[in-house]
Amino acid sequence: MMYNYLLTIQYDGSRYKGWQRQGEEGGNTIQSKIENVLAEMVGKHVGLIGSSRTDAGVHALDQKANFRIAERLAESEVQDYLNRYLPEDISVTDVTLVPRKFHARFHAKSKTYLYRIWNRKYPNPIERKYSMHIKEPLDLAAMRKASQYFIGAHDFTAFSNAKSKKKSMVREIYSIEMSEKEGFIEIRIRGNGFLHNMVRKIVGALIQVGLGEMEAETIPEIIESKDRSRVGLLADACGLFLEKVELDTQFLEGEKAI
Repeated sequence: MMYNYLLTIQYDGSRYKGWQRQGEEGGNTIQSKIENVLAEMVGKHVGLIGSSRTDAGVHALDQKANFRIAERLAESEVQDYLNRYLPEDISVTDVTLVPRKFHARFHAKSKTYLYRIWNRKYPNPIERKYSMHIKEPLDLAAMRKASQYFIGAHDFTAFSNAKSKKKSMVREIYSIEMSEKEGFIEIRIRGNGFLHNMVRKIVGALIQVGLGEMEAETIPEIIESKDRSRVGLLADACGLFLEKVELDTQFLEGEKAI
């Protein structure tokens, strides 16, 4: 009999090489840190499946992940153990026993990424690890206009550094929203999935439009071209947060052990 546990995780990605485990040793990644603690908890390696493979330096407010073990442990016991031994910049905010068939990546309906820009002449020392500094004023109206060209299902090859040529580069963007308050510009991008560096390249293009370096109407041409060289700016990792993962609730229902 196997038990499947769903974790909700927050982390400051500043000092990590991203979410995904690297090699047999795991590397300095979020996944490896959590897997190492889980291994101590049950006495053997435990594989952890994440909803999103965030890049080095990227943060998360609502990462979802699941693991399966033979032991039936109380959710509170798992949560307390993880938070006792994980580093201070990783926190497990919820643990829930879910059906065996649930898979954190395959059963994520949508993901929302938040990007934060500090748009003032002077740096912000307090927020430097959690925002990108653009000292020149950004034209938010032009950026909003440009953002609408990303909405819908497109081949986002031009806005990705994904290496695989076998997997589909088509993703659907459901919405892009922007707000400005007290020097910060916040960009929220919601979609069914994202390619490697896709959000940071989209934000990079929006920044170029906001600086007057690119016309909003150029975005459809770049998407159609699939030419990665036409996106000249990759937004800094530090400003990016995985803000919300929406799960398909039908896979959270049913027997809790198989």
